[in-house]
Amino acid sequence: MRKKVAFDYYVLLFFLLSGLGWLWEVCLYLVRDGKFVNRGILFGPWLPIYGAGSLFLYFLLHRCHRWNRKILPVFLVSMTVCSVLEYGTGYLLEKAWGVRWWDYSEMFLNLDGHICLASCLMFGVGGVLLMFVLAPVYTALYHKVPVKVRTIVSLLLLVLFIVDAAYSAEVPHVGRGITY
Repeated sequence: MRKKVAFDYYVLLFFLLSGLGWLWEVCLYLVRDGKFVNRGILFGPWLPIYGAGSLFLYFLLHRCHRWNRKILPVFLVSMTVCSVLEYGTGYLLEKAWGVRWWDYSEMFLNLDGHICLASCLMFGVGGVLLMFVLAPVYTALYHKVPVKVRTIVSLLLLVLFIVDAAYSAEVPHVGRGITY
């Protein structure tokens, strides 16, 4: 039986996953190009596509008990859902701002440069890690943090994120190594 969680559970999980996505991409560019690149449309250390996609997967896979205990279905659902999300997000961002924040045109089996086989496979692996490693560890740690601390941290992160998103809607984070 799962312990009941409050709204802050999902807020903090969103920011954890958005932050891990940002860290993942920063590390990829650090290894590939040998320099720090603050990835994404926002200025803060978060990539909301990772947080939103991961939360969607978390809700979907927790509701489908026949899937959430088996690695292959979790992998396949994660790969499919996140690939559709990445393609849609890439398309919409390009239409809204006329800028590409990622381009897989040079990658094997890409679709309009918005997704490619390698990223799809990584989404599958990420979903497996989310459901079998990260979510259980996060849930255990969440219940150890006092409610007041969780609430304050959640509100602070939400305010910072809203300010960043509002500013970035007017002045998107673009530049060398960020956009194509």
